Amino acid sequence: MNICIIPARGGSKRIPRKNIKLFCGKPLIAYSIETAKKSNLFNKIVVSTDDKEIARISENLGAEILFRPKKLADDFSSSIDVFEHAINEINKNNEFRYACMIYPTAPFLQVSYLEKGLNKLKNSNACFSFSATTYDFPIWRGFEIVNGKAKMIFPEYMNKRSQDLKEAYHDAGQFYWKNLKCKTKFHFNGSIPIIIPRYLTQDIDTIEDFKLAQIMFKVLKEDGYIKDWFLT
Repeated sequence: MNICIIPARGGSKRIPRKNIKLFCGKPLIAYSIETAKKSNLFNKIVVSTDDKEIARISENLGAEILFRPKKLADDFSSSIDVFEHAINEINKNNEFRYACMIYPTAPFLQVSYLEKGLNKLKNSNACFSFSATTYDFPIWRGFEIVNGKAKMIFPEYMNKRSQDLKEAYHDAGQFYWKNLKCKTKFHFNGSIPIIIPRYLTQDIDTIEDFKLAQIMFKVLKEDGYIKDWFLT
C-alpha cells in the first residue's frame, strides 16, 4: 500500500496564501491532489496543514487532512520533517510500503514521472527517488561578487567549452518517494533522480515565479505538452 502526503502550511510570506491561490482557475494545491488521484498509485492521499481554509479546500478535492503541530508550521519548518511526522502519525500499524511527498506547488507534475519514480525505487536497493532536472546554464561557469568584482567559483573551468563541461542537476521540487523500510530521512546521496525536462518544472517562490508559471502552463497546455485532464 502507498500513501501520498502533501505538505501545505498557511503562512507563506512571499506569496500570501500561495498554496490555495488561484492558478489558471483552480487553487494551486488542486493540481497536486488531482494528479495524485489520477495516478491510482495511492491508497490514501493526505494533506498536512495548519490552516483550516487549506483543509476545507483539500477535503473538497478528495484529500484527507492531518493537522500538524505548531512547531512544524513556522518559517523554519523542514518539509522533510513534516513528511516524517505525517508518516509516523499515519503508518503506526506499518500498513504502508511506500510514501510519496508531493509539493502543493507542482502544477506541471505528470503521472508518468510519479509512476517512474515508484517503479525505479521498487527495483532498487535505494531508500528514495525524487524529481530532478538539469541546470539551464553550466554551474561550472558561475561566479561570486567580491568587493564589487566578479570572481570565478571554479576558475579551472574558465577556458573550457560549454559542451565539454559535465551536466549538472538539481532538485525539481515536485515529488519524493520513500521506501518505508528505510528509517532515515530523505537525503540526495544514494537516492534515485527521476529526470524531468526543464519545460515541465518551475519554482514558485515569488509572485514573478507564479505569473511565469501560469504563462508557461497555458502555453504547454495549448501545445499539448501537459496532459491536464483535470482542467475544465
